[in-house]
Amino acid sequence: MSKRFDYNQIAPAGAKALGGVYGYVSQSGLSPVLVELVYLRVSQINNCAYCLDMHTRDLLKKGVKVEKLALVQAWEEAGNLFDQRERVALAWAESVTRVAQTGVPDAAYEAARAVFDEKELVDLTIAIGLMNAYNRMAISFRSTPQAVLESAG
Repeated sequence: MSKRFDYNQIAPAGAKALGGVYGYVSQSGLSPVLVELVYLRVSQINNCAYCLDMHTRDLLKKGVKVEKLALVQAWEEAGNLFDQRERVALAWAESVTRVAQTGVPDAAYEAARAVFDEKELVDLTIAIGLMNAYNRMAISFRSTPQAVLESAG
């Protein structure tokens, strides 16, 4: 698929606003690896090739082993490869991303609140919403993954 257009150039103020939210999440105090794992999982659910490529690369740069990355979409079966906060964050990301199907049930909320304080849970939910927005932008306007650009070069 070819790129439709660069939404960052078409609407720089909108892109900057999304970047501001990204900056907020980055300084929120949540673990950068946890946030990137959530970004990756949301991007898997939404099937966003551009974001899958980017977040996989970012996690590798942060020292996350490829074996762990390979199991993100099957985290529930990965034993203690994912710590408790990561498992709960990934479950919350799945429920929030699939809100139309899940309604984000009380059980999901209670599980998240058992591990995250109120501010952490709000910040995590902002991160999930942001990645869902980025996925929709990248998919809608056909952003080209870095891996595709590298293979064409």
